Amino acid sequence: MPGLRTRFSTMFLATLMLALSIATGSAFAADALPVAPAQLDAAYWIAKLPDAERIVLEPDAIAARNAALPRLEPSWHDLAALPASLDRDAVRARIETLSAAPTRTLYAADGHALTSSEIASLRDSLALDAIQDRVAVNFALVVHRAALRTFPTTRRVLSKPGDIDIDRFQESALFPGTPVVVLHASRDGRWRFVLAPNYAAWIQADALAEGSRDAVLGYAMRQPQLVVTGDGVRTAFDPSRPALSQLALDMGTHLPLLADWPRDTPVSGQAAYAAWVVSVPTRDASGQLQLVPALVPRASDVRVGDLALSRANLLRQAFKLLGERYGWGHDYDGRDCSGFLSDVFASFGVRMPRNTGDQAKSQVFVHESFDASASREQRMRAVAALRVGDLVHIPGHVLMVIGREGGEPWVIHDVQGVSVREGGTLRRIPLNAVSVTPLLPLRFDAGHDYIDRMTAIVHPLAPLPAGAH
Repeated sequence: MPGLRTRFSTMFLATLMLALSIATGSAFAADALPVAPAQLDAAYWIAKLPDAERIVLEPDAIAARNAALPRLEPSWHDLAALPASLDRDAVRARIETLSAAPTRTLYAADGHALTSSEIASLRDSLALDAIQDRVAVNFALVVHRAALRTFPTTRRVLSKPGDIDIDRFQESALFPGTPVVVLHASRDGRWRFVLAPNYAAWIQADALAEGSRDAVLGYAMRQPQLVVTGDGVRTAFDPSRPALSQLALDMGTHLPLLADWPRDTPVSGQAAYAAWVVSVPTRDASGQLQLVPALVPRASDVRVGDLALSRANLLRQAFKLLGERYGWGHDYDGRDCSGFLSDVFASFGVRMPRNTGDQAKSQVFVHESFDASASREQRMRAVAALRVGDLVHIPGHVLMVIGREGGEPWVIHDVQGVSVREGGTLRRIPLNAVSVTPLLPLRFDAGHDYIDRMTAIVHPLAPLPAGAH
């Protein structure tokens, strides 16, 4: 399109001037990114929507889409459909897929490159020779927030010396009450290789409580449920049960609510009437599952049942995490770009694949795909049609649309940093947080902006696509 880049520069300057004029006080600027104070408030964007509170996806439609995940999404594991045992080769293949020897140089926290003997030791820790011909499928519930790892180790491994943010052995994290299937143990017995509904990786054994298939799978089915809708929610302090005291509950966590708990019956000496009484999993001395009552203070940002999925509620949820430190693979007690969106949408009962690539192409979502043959005009027409809640995918990253300024889309995303063009140079701006930014000025590299490299637009507020039932 003739003059398109000039037009972008003009739009960027117009956006800057608009941002500077919004709200009282001076504009907040993350270096070259113009973001006014008012734009850091969900209410600002909600006020722009004429139908902000309208429910856009009913619970039945969400349930139908969730039910289709195991059938349509290869990265999703249907734990209930697994047989009592699996073939050794199938288990070994899963572990080998995740825990293959690194093909590039990686660095330890002290800066030295991992040696071949260190890599061999990591591979030996997998204990692949100990896998039996038939592997029993054992069930467990996660008892506290715990990391999922590429190898059975807490050792941080980095792409370059001095890096502090991306541990290449960090895969994701699981939250209290998540069901898993345990398939294998590490050589030292301290780790378990597990299948969670949305991931397969290594988790520390003391984060799991093993139980029967019925007890584990039935836990998540119990109703009613208390849904964590805020950030920083914890169970009440419990001096008699340290494992349950101030247990971290991330946004989107669902716990069975003990709605009939007698008001005059205390929990660990604390009156129950001023708190929600929930059933939480814990380990006994042998690592077996026990379900016990715990308290979540009534003042916590929680609710009974999933939030209604309106655009206003979606913005409110996303902005509750604004400014949280970026955490690759849910590291740093935070989350990354796809983890951020997964946890936000979990508040509404919406299940999503864990990683960006799977989210971008999952058949349970209505989506538009773009390859190298897509013209700039096609891409810009799609951008012009973006609505609040749509997801924009580029290689390795995903952003959620929150509204428009001067007709141009703005987004919220959990991001390490962004690049913008200043004059003839490309400037990298470190953000390392859930951040609000305009979309169009963001550069993928010196020769391409985000729109040039856009791989998909996902519409998570649409029901299961026609023909996918």
